[in-house]
Amino acid sequence: MLEAERDIKVVGEAGTGQEALDLLRELAVDVLLMDIRMPGMDGMATTQKITEAGYPTKIIILTTFDVDEYVYQALRAGASGFLLKDARATELVDAIRAVHSGEAIMAPSTTKRLLANLVPTPEEKNEPDPRLRHLTDREVDVLKEIANGSNNSEIADNLHLAEGTVKTHISRLLFKLHARDRVGLVLCAYDMGLVER
Repeated sequence: MLEAERDIKVVGEAGTGQEALDLLRELAVDVLLMDIRMPGMDGMATTQKITEAGYPTKIIILTTFDVDEYVYQALRAGASGFLLKDARATELVDAIRAVHSGEAIMAPSTTKRLLANLVPTPEEKNEPDPRLRHLTDREVDVLKEIANGSNNSEIADNLHLAEGTVKTHISRLLFKLHARDRVGLVLCAYDMGLVER
Protein backbone atom coordinates (compact mmCIF):
# COMPACT_ATOMS: atom_id res chain seq x y z
CA MET A 1 0.00 0.00 0.00
CA LEU A 2 2.82 2.41 0.86
CA GLU A 3 4.75 1.53 -2.30
CA ALA A 4 1.79 2.78 -4.33
CA GLU A 5 2.51 6.33 -3.11
CA ARG A 6 4.86 8.25 -5.39
CA ASP A 7 6.67 10.02 -2.56
CA ILE A 8 7.07 7.03 -0.21
CA LYS A 9 9.55 4.19 -0.58
CA VAL A 10 9.70 1.20 1.75
CA VAL A 11 13.43 0.61 2.27
CA GLY A 12 13.25 -2.19 4.82
CA GLU A 13 11.23 -4.31 7.19
CA ALA A 14 12.19 -5.78 10.56
CA GLY A 15 10.45 -8.30 12.78
CA THR A 16 12.28 -7.41 16.00
CA GLY A 17 13.77 -4.36 17.64
CA GLN A 18 17.30 -5.65 17.13
CA GLU A 19 16.64 -6.21 13.42
CA ALA A 20 15.41 -2.61 13.18
CA LEU A 21 18.60 -1.32 14.82
CA ASP A 22 20.73 -3.45 12.49
CA LEU A 23 18.88 -2.10 9.43
CA LEU A 24 19.33 1.50 10.58
CA ARG A 25 23.10 0.96 10.46
CA GLU A 26 22.81 0.06 6.77
CA LEU A 27 19.88 2.10 5.46
CA ALA A 28 18.91 5.76 5.39
CA VAL A 29 15.47 5.71 7.04
CA ASP A 30 13.40 8.89 7.31
CA VAL A 31 10.35 7.45 9.10
CA LEU A 32 10.03 4.20 11.01
CA LEU A 33 6.70 2.59 11.95
CA MET A 34 7.31 0.93 15.31
CA ASP A 35 5.12 -1.68 16.94
CA ILE A 36 5.18 -1.56 20.73
CA ARG A 37 4.97 -5.33 21.09
CA MET A 38 7.76 -7.27 19.42
CA PRO A 39 9.74 -10.37 20.40
CA GLY A 40 12.92 -9.61 22.34
CA MET A 41 13.45 -5.87 22.55
CA ASP A 42 10.07 -4.13 22.57
CA GLY A 43 9.19 -0.94 20.72
CA MET A 44 9.81 1.26 23.74
CA ALA A 45 13.37 0.01 24.28
CA THR A 46 14.08 0.11 20.54
CA THR A 47 12.81 3.70 20.28
CA GLN A 48 15.02 4.72 23.17
CA LYS A 49 18.09 3.07 21.62
CA ILE A 50 17.45 4.75 18.27
CA THR A 51 17.08 8.15 19.95
CA GLU A 52 20.18 7.68 22.12
CA ALA A 53 22.22 6.62 19.08
CA GLY A 54 21.37 9.94 17.43
CA TYR A 55 19.71 8.58 14.29
CA PRO A 56 17.68 11.27 12.51
CA THR A 57 14.91 8.71 11.92
CA LYS A 58 11.44 9.83 13.04
CA ILE A 59 9.41 7.14 14.79
CA ILE A 60 5.66 6.58 14.70
CA ILE A 61 4.40 4.20 17.37
CA LEU A 62 1.69 1.75 16.34
CA THR A 63 -0.62 0.93 19.21
CA THR A 64 -3.88 -0.68 20.21
CA PHE A 65 -5.17 2.06 22.52
CA ASP A 66 -6.62 0.00 25.34
CA VAL A 67 -3.80 -2.52 25.53
CA ASP A 68 -0.43 -0.82 25.26
CA GLU A 69 0.56 0.74 28.58
CA TYR A 70 4.01 1.67 27.33
CA VAL A 71 3.07 4.22 24.68
CA TYR A 72 3.71 7.12 27.07
CA GLN A 73 7.24 5.91 27.77
CA ALA A 74 7.89 5.36 24.06
CA LEU A 75 6.77 8.92 23.33
CA ARG A 76 8.95 10.10 26.19
CA ALA A 77 11.84 8.08 24.68
CA GLY A 78 11.67 10.11 21.49
CA ALA A 79 8.87 8.87 19.24
CA SER A 80 7.25 11.57 17.11
CA GLY A 81 3.74 10.33 17.72
CA PHE A 82 1.44 7.38 17.59
CA LEU A 83 -1.13 5.84 15.33
CA LEU A 84 -3.78 3.31 16.17
CA LYS A 85 -3.35 -0.02 14.38
CA ASP A 86 -6.83 0.19 12.93
CA ALA A 87 -6.10 3.55 11.25
CA ARG A 88 -7.25 3.91 7.65
CA ALA A 89 -4.64 3.69 4.89
CA THR A 90 -4.98 7.41 4.18
CA GLU A 91 -4.34 8.22 7.85
CA LEU A 92 -1.16 6.13 7.81
CA VAL A 93 0.11 7.83 4.67
CA ASP A 94 -0.75 11.28 6.02
CA ALA A 95 0.99 10.46 9.31
CA ILE A 96 4.17 9.39 7.54
CA ARG A 97 4.22 12.57 5.47
CA ALA A 98 3.50 14.77 8.51
CA VAL A 99 6.26 13.23 10.62
CA HIS A 100 8.69 13.38 7.70
CA SER A 101 8.04 17.12 7.37
CA GLY A 102 8.79 17.67 11.07
CA GLU A 103 5.30 17.57 12.52
CA ALA A 104 4.22 15.30 15.35
CA ILE A 105 1.21 13.02 15.12
CA MET A 106 -1.17 14.46 17.67
CA ALA A 107 -4.71 13.44 16.77
CA PRO A 108 -6.79 15.47 19.26
CA SER A 109 -9.61 12.92 19.46
CA THR A 110 -7.41 10.08 20.66
CA THR A 111 -4.28 11.77 21.99
CA LYS A 112 -5.91 13.47 24.94
CA ARG A 113 -7.70 10.25 25.90
CA LEU A 114 -4.53 8.18 25.51
CA LEU A 115 -2.35 10.53 27.53
CA ALA A 116 -4.99 11.04 30.19
CA ASN A 117 -5.02 7.28 30.75
CA LEU A 118 -1.28 6.66 30.45
CA VAL A 119 0.45 9.74 31.83
CA PRO A 120 0.95 9.51 35.57
CA THR A 121 -1.17 12.02 37.45
CA PRO A 122 1.07 14.77 38.81
CA GLU A 123 1.43 14.59 42.56
CA GLU A 124 -0.19 17.35 44.52
CA LYS A 125 2.46 19.97 45.20
CA ASN A 126 2.48 22.99 47.44
CA GLU A 127 4.40 24.89 44.77
CA PRO A 128 3.93 25.05 40.99
CA ASP A 129 6.25 23.07 38.72
CA PRO A 130 9.64 24.88 38.70
CA ARG A 131 9.72 24.84 34.89
CA LEU A 132 6.82 27.31 34.87
CA ARG A 133 9.12 30.02 36.25
CA HIS A 134 11.00 30.02 32.94
CA LEU A 135 7.89 30.44 30.79
CA THR A 136 5.99 33.62 30.01
CA ASP A 137 2.21 33.68 30.50
CA ARG A 138 1.75 33.63 26.71
CA GLU A 139 4.06 30.62 26.36
CA VAL A 140 1.95 28.80 28.96
CA ASP A 141 -1.17 29.67 26.95
CA VAL A 142 0.40 28.29 23.76
CA LEU A 143 1.56 25.16 25.60
CA LYS A 144 -1.97 24.49 26.85
CA GLU A 145 -3.32 24.89 23.32
CA ILE A 146 -0.76 22.42 21.96
CA ALA A 147 -1.62 19.93 24.69
CA ASN A 148 -5.28 20.19 23.74
CA GLY A 149 -4.45 19.26 20.14
CA SER A 150 -4.67 22.67 18.46
CA ASN A 151 -2.60 23.24 15.32
CA ASN A 152 -0.75 26.52 14.70
CA SER A 153 -3.59 28.27 12.89
CA GLU A 154 -6.08 27.26 15.61
CA ILE A 155 -3.71 28.53 18.30
CA ALA A 156 -3.36 31.81 16.40
CA ASP A 157 -7.15 32.18 16.19
CA ASN A 158 -7.80 31.16 19.80
CA LEU A 159 -5.12 33.45 21.26
CA HIS A 160 -5.51 36.29 18.72
CA LEU A 161 -1.91 35.99 17.52
CA ALA A 162 -0.21 35.93 14.14
CA GLU A 163 0.84 32.44 13.03
CA GLY A 164 4.46 33.59 12.88
CA THR A 165 4.22 34.63 16.54
CA VAL A 166 2.82 31.21 17.43
CA LYS A 167 5.79 29.54 15.70
CA THR A 168 8.17 31.76 17.67
CA HIS A 169 6.49 30.79 20.95
CA ILE A 170 6.67 27.11 20.02
CA SER A 171 10.39 27.40 19.20
CA ARG A 172 11.01 29.02 22.57
CA LEU A 173 8.96 26.33 24.35
CA LEU A 174 10.94 23.56 22.63
CA PHE A 175 14.18 25.21 23.74
CA LYS A 176 13.14 26.04 27.30
CA LEU A 177 11.54 22.65 28.01
CA HIS A 178 14.22 20.65 26.16
CA ALA A 179 11.51 18.99 24.06
CA ARG A 180 12.19 17.37 20.67
CA ASP A 181 8.82 18.17 19.11
CA ARG A 182 5.13 18.81 19.81
CA VAL A 183 4.74 15.39 21.40
CA GLY A 184 7.41 16.37 23.93
CA LEU A 185 5.56 19.61 24.64
CA VAL A 186 2.31 17.73 25.25
CA LEU A 187 4.08 15.39 27.67
CA CYS A 188 5.57 18.39 29.49
CA ALA A 189 2.15 20.03 29.74
CA TYR A 190 0.71 16.89 31.32
CA ASP A 191 3.72 16.48 33.63
CA MET A 192 3.36 20.10 34.76
CA GLY A 193 -0.36 19.69 35.49
CA LEU A 194 -1.44 22.24 32.87
CA VAL A 195 -4.05 19.98 31.25
CA GLU A 196 -7.33 19.00 32.81
CA ARG A 197 -8.10 15.32 32.33
